[in-house]
Amino acid sequence: MQTLLEPADVALLRTALLTADYTATGVTARLGPAAEAAMARGDHRAALAATDEDDPQAVLIRLFCCGQTESEAAVTAAVRPLPPETALASGLLVREPDGLRAGLHLAVHGDGWLLADLPDWLGGTVAGEHVLGAAGASHSLTGYLLRRPVGTALDLGTGGGVLALELSRHAETVTATDISARALGFAAVNAALNGVEWRLREGDMIAPVEGERFDQVVSNPPFIIGPARTDYTYRDSGRDGDGVCAELARAAPRLLNPGGTLQFLANWLHVEGTPWRDRVAGWFADSGCDVWAIQRDAVDPLDYVRIWQRDSGETDPDRLAAWLDWFDANRVEAVGFGVVNARLRESGTPVVSCEDIRSRPGGDPAGLVAGWFDRAEWSGERGLPELLETRLRVADGVMLEQAATATPEGWEVERQMLTDTAGWNRREEIDPLLVSFLGGCTGTVPMRTQIGLLAQAHEAPEALLAAGLTPVVSGLIQRGFLEVV
Repeated sequence: MQTLLEPADVALLRTALLTADYTATGVTARLGPAAEAAMARGDHRAALAATDEDDPQAVLIRLFCCGQTESEAAVTAAVRPLPPETALASGLLVREPDGLRAGLHLAVHGDGWLLADLPDWLGGTVAGEHVLGAAGASHSLTGYLLRRPVGTALDLGTGGGVLALELSRHAETVTATDISARALGFAAVNAALNGVEWRLREGDMIAPVEGERFDQVVSNPPFIIGPARTDYTYRDSGRDGDGVCAELARAAPRLLNPGGTLQFLANWLHVEGTPWRDRVAGWFADSGCDVWAIQRDAVDPLDYVRIWQRDSGETDPDRLAAWLDWFDANRVEAVGFGVVNARLRESGTPVVSCEDIRSRPGGDPAGLVAGWFDRAEWSGERGLPELLETRLRVADGVMLEQAATATPEGWEVERQMLTDTAGWNRREEIDPLLVSFLGGCTGTVPMRTQIGLLAQAHEAPEALLAAGLTPVVSGLIQRGFLEVV
């Protein structure tokens, strides 16, 4: 593992940051929310206007947040007691003809800090072992992260330790792995800066923790899809296609303690003739895991390649053509992106659900994932007899919408939709029989009684109605439209 700063020097840097109030509360108080939000998008005008003095806090904001070159005297005062020579030797600072500028990105992050390579909007360039800060992908996964207290947690492919920092808030022991020794050097500094301890392990995928099990595993793996390549360690796995995500999924039973969870970002192939849901569900075949895979987007191969070429600054048309040829040869119609949530069951039948959900959630994503796991556990432990004896109620936030056309006889209802406004804002079309059934879901009588009443009202065989309704109702429970009383 490469050392960026010795522990004693990290302590000096931490002292400097606290003394200057280069903290979340301090920076927000100085800039205001609007200027801070603009700065995060690369618009530094308001931030520079609010930091037009040479006090240490202003200098650090201009230096590390706005990419400005500052006088050596001002920087020396701002990072004191860390010697500027030490900061220069580590790459934290870079000497320019007219002063010093940031060589690395030292961002305020949560209630601490995060050291990473400079992003392009601060003048950085993407090299082979580029270490990302809190980028869009890590922000996305953080929103889904389960926060229940656990004993052991693993951040697989930690990079600079963004997700490991989140795990440290609720896990007794955190292990963080990466194939890049350089990335682990950043992770070591970030752990020390934030006053936490991690077990850092170097190696590819699960190799550094083979034989160990954890209560919680998270990963933002190098999931980029295409021909096997290792140009950029933060995104290229050396596996062909979506193999790295399949590999991680298959490892779940070996990585998790019973009841343990695995959450990771993934890309997957939409191959001609094969539903993507079948592909992702197949990764977990015979795993014993409840699985909820949420597809948040899907793009065609050309757009996908252009996105990642822009990410690394590539402009080689031959590389683009070769990448697209690979997609054509493998009959790839699109690439899906989303988050995979899995939990190793202690008993019962695993529940696997792969959903395409493009809408914005009406609630906290992590809470929605936790709720899904609770419902999956309930469903996996019960068969048809138990379901028929269950009392159900329509969940809070669920609405029935009707589309009707005016006719000479009055309004004719053409479509009826359920919407879960407190969840993922799903919209599902339902038939009149199900509308009648849901109208009786008040939690007062068991499902068996409701079906009996419907059978009488519609003069239909009770067994036939039960056979048709129970799988539909089970799905509505799983997706949160119905609650068990």
